[in-house]
Amino acid sequence: MDTIFKEPVAEQPAQAEFNESKAEAFAGRMVAALSESAMTVMMSLGHRAGLFDTMATMPAATSAEIAASSGLIERYVREWLAVMVTSGVIEYEPAEQHYRLPAEHAAFLARAASPDNLAVTTQFIAITASVEEKLLERFRSGGGMHYHHYDRFHEVMAEDSAQLVVSALLDKILPEVPGLADRLHDGIDVVDIGCGGGRALYVMAEAFPESRFTGIDLCGDAFAKTREKAEQNGIRNLRFEAADLSTNGLRRRYDLITAFDAIHDQKDPQGILDMVCDGLREDGVFLMQDIGGSRYLENNIENPFAPLLYTLSCMHCTPISIGQGGPGLGTMWGVETAEEYLSKAGFGSVETKRLPHDPLNAYYIARR
Repeated sequence: MDTIFKEPVAEQPAQAEFNESKAEAFAGRMVAALSESAMTVMMSLGHRAGLFDTMATMPAATSAEIAASSGLIERYVREWLAVMVTSGVIEYEPAEQHYRLPAEHAAFLARAASPDNLAVTTQFIAITASVEEKLLERFRSGGGMHYHHYDRFHEVMAEDSAQLVVSALLDKILPEVPGLADRLHDGIDVVDIGCGGGRALYVMAEAFPESRFTGIDLCGDAFAKTREKAEQNGIRNLRFEAADLSTNGLRRRYDLITAFDAIHDQKDPQGILDMVCDGLREDGVFLMQDIGGSRYLENNIENPFAPLLYTLSCMHCTPISIGQGGPGLGTMWGVETAEEYLSKAGFGSVETKRLPHDPLNAYYIARR
């Protein structure tokens, strides 16, 4: 009779059978990931030290010869070479103790390979990793980050943008807007919001001396070098301004407004796009470049750049936006969100383009 009054026993969920081969495959992947990550950090160092550039112009050589040609210390160079050899990046001949960078690898590692130099992008790994401790605190507090937390970020961002955007600006990007080059030759007013290092503006100001160019960024340090270069080279139609557009707005109307990989980081992305639409003259054009991912995670799973882009989003773009009091859209805010925001801002015409030279980004041509 006692059994009548016992509490019913909850049915336990069936345990999935442990898949040993799946576990082994994942362990193997983790070992490979650790080694690949180490290789990436060393690639960043090699890029900054000019080692790939040196080796791209040399035949097979000893570590001492490579170090001498690079102006570096042999012992450190030799250890770096060991990473590259065991990673399959550099070839090694034990008998002669010769190292060689294959031309097929140099095509993606040397500065001469731009715009295909992936060694530039490896620098983001070390930069984002440097804020791990601070980011861990934000995971617990919900706070944001600020640009001064990131060593060299603006410098690397400018170098990376120089490959995909600046180098293609005159020949591939601006021609996507019919008649724009002619208008720039005749002379129009242009502003680049979130201009960062200002390299895109410099290229346009040099190519179109009759037009007037203004770069606006929250951080004056970002464009300091380009401003100095413009002054030294007598570029008189280019000026920069350190300002918070979310509070100051645009003080005049422009014929062309550009934003290169800048909108998703803003304190108020929708407000900025509203301001851009209002800041255009009647026949003005807004040209925006941003990461061309999707806001839907499932759509990005097959994107080979997705882990890198989500990492940059988690460790930089999202906390930077939150640090300004923004929504934290992140790098992968998506083409869908961008198009919605542009439409809501009042743009009656929005064209979204993918360009053959640039697998990462989407380009938006918007008119009122």
